[in-house]
Amino acid sequence: MDYCHSNTNPFALNNAVKPSPLGPLRGLVISTHYHPQVPSSIHFSGHRRLEVPAVFVGQSDRKPLVAVVRASNCGFSSLNTPLEPKSAAGKFLSGLLLNDTEEFQFAVGKQLQRLADDRDDAIRRVDLSSSSDEACLHRRIAELREQECQIAVEDVMYMLILYKFKEIKVHLVPRLSRCIYNQRLELWPYNDWELESIHSFEVLELIREHLTTVIGWKADSNVTANWATTEIPRLQLCRVYAASILYGYFLKSASLRHRLELSLGVTYQNPLLVSEMLSCGMKNIAFGRIGRAQSTSLDLESCIRVKKRENLKCYVMGFDPETVERCAKPKTREAVSLVEKHSWALFGDEKTGMIETNEVIVTSLSSLKRMVLEAVAFGSFLWDTEDYVDNVYKLKED
Repeated sequence: MDYCHSNTNPFALNNAVKPSPLGPLRGLVISTHYHPQVPSSIHFSGHRRLEVPAVFVGQSDRKPLVAVVRASNCGFSSLNTPLEPKSAAGKFLSGLLLNDTEEFQFAVGKQLQRLADDRDDAIRRVDLSSSSDEACLHRRIAELREQECQIAVEDVMYMLILYKFKEIKVHLVPRLSRCIYNQRLELWPYNDWELESIHSFEVLELIREHLTTVIGWKADSNVTANWATTEIPRLQLCRVYAASILYGYFLKSASLRHRLELSLGVTYQNPLLVSEMLSCGMKNIAFGRIGRAQSTSLDLESCIRVKKRENLKCYVMGFDPETVERCAKPKTREAVSLVEKHSWALFGDEKTGMIETNEVIVTSLSSLKRMVLEAVAFGSFLWDTEDYVDNVYKLKED
């Protein structure tokens, strides 16, 4: 069925949303009526709310603050990520990620299982002591243990996302508060090719539209235009980054849904293929498992090509608002919390973690593109990580 005749566009962030204790991630919901736009106000739970007018890149009356990523404490490296692990599990995995990547995935599974066992053990103690004088004590111990596990599992998820970036040889942009140097924010290396390599051609088409909408990037722009000076308020850049994370999450969810429906079109023609499709990894593809699907005599890619391929852009244009929100919204509280913490760590003050000023940052279009591509990749990796972790350590539904 062809949805391309529709004039609506699902790739926009809806400004008119109900307030939520979880802050702007409720507002960064992809709408079926507009291009991606960033809400005019944003606040994350636990932080002061800043109200500022929506400002497009290159338009501002504020005095510019210029930054560059060239300072000695602002280098791109595995050690210089915006968020630092707070739990013992996170610190242990961070060390492995730097020194022993082959052991990393095995250690992740063990850490997740240990956290799940610790939480379950605390809950069992509460149940067993429900009729005793120590019930209140065990309940409090269980609450504290759950809080500890919450911090640890978010650290594990963050380390998994860093591992995915390391696989494509890309380091995350460090804290911007460390990068105020020599009057310019210029990110280098750009890593555009590496950050785009994880996406299909159809997804890249939608990402390029997103780049055009949120920063004004054009595919046919020359080197001079890409290096031309532009201005953007710090808080506006934070909104663009957080919105792009959710956009990457949406694209991963929608593209896997699209691929699943194409593959199911094969089963309608030949139901006997169902079991063999599942055995060759259809479940892994549908639900974003980390790892390779099992190999069988059935070539899944050839099965998918049997059915006439419907363009992904046309496919998502046919989404109703409920489907759009279901694909764009992180499924768990831990994922929502991770987006909030990472965004505030990247753009906020290093000591307070808050964006206390909204100075204008002078930079180039190429650097803005680098940040948006990173955020989209972060959202895609978050989708994979959330589903993988949830199969070992049950996350809280949001």
